[in-house]
Amino acid sequence: MTARLVLDTNTVLALWMFCDPRLAPLRAFIEDGRCSLHGRTDALGELRLVLAYPQFGVEPDTQAALHDAYRARLNLLADAPPADAAPLPACRDSDDQKFLEIARDAGASHLVTRDKALLKLARHRLVRDRFTVLTPERLVAQLADD
Repeated sequence: MTARLVLDTNTVLALWMFCDPRLAPLRAFIEDGRCSLHGRTDALGELRLVLAYPQFGVEPDTQAALHDAYRARLNLLADAPPADAAPLPACRDSDDQKFLEIARDAGASHLVTRDKALLKLARHRLVRDRFTVLTPERLVAQLADD
């Protein structure tokens, strides 16, 4: 499977902060270089903010290390969509719109998320023909089938 992935913030946390064992095959797929990851600085900024949430109790040095390690894996896109960018549906949660835009602008094969608002848009005609929106668990199942 040649994949171009966009991971939302919660997926990044599940993979590298919480090290969700159910996602170990996806993490290996990424770390083995069998796909490419795509992002933008605004999504990295969101990751930096979330890593600092007090409820997570992550030390600042660990926050920086997680952020920097993820950043090193990314193909970084320009923050502004191209002027001729194809239209996208509006996500109910405007904070998640950036992940749709990143997927579109990167020519992604998959947007990986557990976010219900993003998952609901998977069937939208402006999304379904461009990239697949799916949960990390569903992508793990697809990897097992390949």
